[in-house]
Amino acid sequence: MSEKIKDAVLAEAKSTQAIAQDVITSGAYLYPFKGIVYFATHKDLWRPFISRAGQTITLGLGVTSVMFFFTYMPQMAIMAFTSGPLAAISAAILVLGESSAITNVLSRAFLVEDAMIDTFDGTLVARNQEPLVAHGRQIKPRSGGKDVMARLGKIVTRPLAQLNPRALLRSLLYLPLNLIPVVGTVLYIYMQGKRAGPVLHARYFQLKGWDSRMRDEWVKNNQGAYTGLGIAAFVLEMVPFASIPFSFTNTVGAALWAADLEKANK
Repeated sequence: MSEKIKDAVLAEAKSTQAIAQDVITSGAYLYPFKGIVYFATHKDLWRPFISRAGQTITLGLGVTSVMFFFTYMPQMAIMAFTSGPLAAISAAILVLGESSAITNVLSRAFLVEDAMIDTFDGTLVARNQEPLVAHGRQIKPRSGGKDVMARLGKIVTRPLAQLNPRALLRSLLYLPLNLIPVVGTVLYIYMQGKRAGPVLHARYFQLKGWDSRMRDEWVKNNQGAYTGLGIAAFVLEMVPFASIPFSFTNTVGAALWAADLEKANK
């Protein structure tokens, strides 16, 4: 039994090392940061975010208030054993991070689905990928202006489902890892990033017309790249009170990568 455990640990370590190398060489981890720059310099992409800003801010404040009321003191008590005199600060940072994660999941499920799709599709159109976007929505003819959002017509297909209970449960189950100083947080970010990477390209997979088998095969062959993309995006979305804005810039970054993939495959 011990040999089997040892072999399993070694295999997992080798797999993680290989993925880590792919993360670095792929460069996909840069796209969330490219998304920030692109979003900031293309004001027509701001419209979907602005239209949902009030609702998401209200949700974020509500979730954060509830989390502090119910979880701050218990977590501070636990952190007292691991962080000592810094327990109060560490617990506050932890609760803010947890609140951001929960707000992100809930807002994506109930508030910003259409806005995220519009942002992704609008970025693709801005990068001259109209034929790809046309697989999932109507595209209006190009007019005299440069507003790409004005060219987006009715959505034909939607890749994003409503709240996935398993995804929410998984996110909540991962949260206690943050109670372990340094190592726990790194593991938490890695696990969430590995999950988040493919999710950022859900719309891309749908526009490509891929079924679950094709999608899983593609992700498996590009696991390092998607892990890097997901880790960078997730770290940005952990920033307290900025998770939703970064969700939109991450969507832009994911679309930029999709556009580059399309150009590379032509």
